[in-house]
Amino acid sequence: MTTTNPTLPSHLLESAVRRDPAAPLITFYDDASGERVELSATTLANWVAKTANLLQDEFDVGPGSTVAAALPVHWQTAAVLLAVWSCGAIVLDTAAEDEGGLAGADVVLAAQDRIAAVEEELAGGELLGLSLHPLGMGMTGYTGPARDFALEVRAAGDHFVPWTQPDPGSLGLQVGGLELTLGGLVAAAQELTARLGLATGDRILVDEATAAEAGPVAWLLAPLAAGASLVLCRHPDRGGLAARAAAERVTATLGPEIDGIRVLGRPV
Repeated sequence: MTTTNPTLPSHLLESAVRRDPAAPLITFYDDASGERVELSATTLANWVAKTANLLQDEFDVGPGSTVAAALPVHWQTAAVLLAVWSCGAIVLDTAAEDEGGLAGADVVLAAQDRIAAVEEELAGGELLGLSLHPLGMGMTGYTGPARDFALEVRAAGDHFVPWTQPDPGSLGLQVGGLELTLGGLVAAAQELTARLGLATGDRILVDEATAAEAGPVAWLLAPLAAGASLVLCRHPDRGGLAARAAAERVTATLGPEIDGIRVLGRPV
């Protein structure tokens, strides 16, 4: 589908695929593990489609469903969020381990290191565990009730068609007392693009602390709306960010200050 005036988060990813399907869209680093994973727009779109098919086919996720993501800032989290919105469902952005934090969640996707805490709070919803392994391996050393995302998603289809077309006016995000519709997510991303000074072709380095504080509209949807790409840094080694920025041809940062590179949201 060709969308010149995006009204849904899925349209932003479709635009990225059309613009440059093979160029890096998300480059992910974890300095604690030494991990580096690079995804083109096409590869990310495939992960989103497979995840959306898994959620729809196995858990009946669709408009009106609520999906909580107890996940760190990560490339797989980007795929999960976009998949939930592709289904027309609501992302519940909450501290999942807090008492009552998962109330109303139909499905919870949780990193393996958070599953035990999530299990204590989950009241009837379905639980999927993510190993977050760079090669897509499943969870190890876990014997609880959570289904293994990595194993389940492999069998999901590569092309996603929602059973019910998402409505831009339907709720898309709940975080604290804030609620945004699917269309409101796109509008907020577009507004933030202008406010931060994002430009088409920007390569943006984001550290996990800033991304977690700013939320997915800032670290994921605004760059997509701008036609930019991301360098996501988890557990960043601050001393190595300047060299990384040079190697990745970073043009702007969200959070970190690096000599000679503009910080988004600040006057040039």
